[in-house]
Amino acid sequence: MVTLSEAQAKRQAGRLAKAVPVLAAAYGHALARWQGDPVLSRAGRPIVTESYRSPERQEELYAQGRSKPGPVVTYKRGGESKHNVLPARALDVAFLLPGGSVSWSGLLLSKFARLVKAADARVRWGGDFPGEFKDRPHFEVLN
Repeated sequence: MVTLSEAQAKRQAGRLAKAVPVLAAAYGHALARWQGDPVLSRAGRPIVTESYRSPERQEELYAQGRSKPGPVVTYKRGGESKHNVLPARALDVAFLLPGGSVSWSGLLLSKFARLVKAADARVRWGGDFPGEFKDRPHFEVLN
């Protein structure tokens, strides 16, 4: 099982504190179930990479794949994302792997998404978005 350093745990708590309580609770419930499973817990540990992000940061991400190099990661401009309000109505998740690297594995995210959605039906996963763009690291509260 992957464990967090004290600094990493503090960052995680800070990111979750900036999310709406229902989303933070659904994430926490799913995390506990993940860590309690002997197979899943060996695959890596879910971590919150972002909850609140400023509209300026959102604009930087929007520019990626357009006026800046890299793949498109968002279709929302600054101020349009559920990340751009406090408390944030969205979380982005990745996995801390046993060797210390970070992964955005679609397979791991889809397994974790099932747990998050089961924890609270008001949470929507970006991997379920209609159309071609699937935002697998993204979890948000509806409305």
